[in-house]
Amino acid sequence: MPKKFELPNNSPPIIPVVVIENAAKAPDLARALLAGGIKSVEVTLRSPAAIDAIRAISTLVPEIVLGAGTILSPNQMDRAAKAGASFFVSPGATNHLIDAAIQFEQPFLFGASTASEAMALREHGYRRLKFFPAESAGGKSTLKGLEGPLPDLSFCPTGGINQTNAEEYLTLPNVFSVGGSWIAPSNLIEAGAWAEITSLAQTASRLATKI
Repeated sequence: MPKKFELPNNSPPIIPVVVIENAAKAPDLARALLAGGIKSVEVTLRSPAAIDAIRAISTLVPEIVLGAGTILSPNQMDRAAKAGASFFVSPGATNHLIDAAIQFEQPFLFGASTASEAMALREHGYRRLKFFPAESAGGKSTLKGLEGPLPDLSFCPTGGINQTNAEEYLTLPNVFSVGGSWIAPSNLIEAGAWAEITSLAQTASRLATKI
């Protein structure tokens, strides 16, 4: 059975999804999120600086639970794990990735957007999944539809989640968390607007705790 993904104790059910272009900014970003009450972050591997950013955060701000996102290959899993990532996230799932994930101690949030994809991951022992791309895959209506036939699965929707609709998703019984970039958008990270990011994190932290 794969290791179950868990949020930190007393953590709001929010996972910021961030793109970091300058690894030197990564520790300050993590501190800004923590100051706002957010205890986890997903650094996506969409920039050349991502692995260095993960390494910097894991070394200098070990209090935050650090994920590596947009995992597309076992090599990325290996590099992210060595840099200090404590969980993995992928937009989907392939047999190659599922087989490789067994070799790592980090929990994995594989992505699914249909009942068939969710059922396939369920057969491999995964009970907590990423629902992506949430809004364009039917959003809350799709998740409500999945609850009946797949009651033992719960989801972290990402893709189109924002401050306006996040709490609506969190009211669904099969949603354990939401992920999104609205808490720490790339322009604020590049500008070093840490106080503004902390303020956005504080607002997000006030969303009802679900777990």
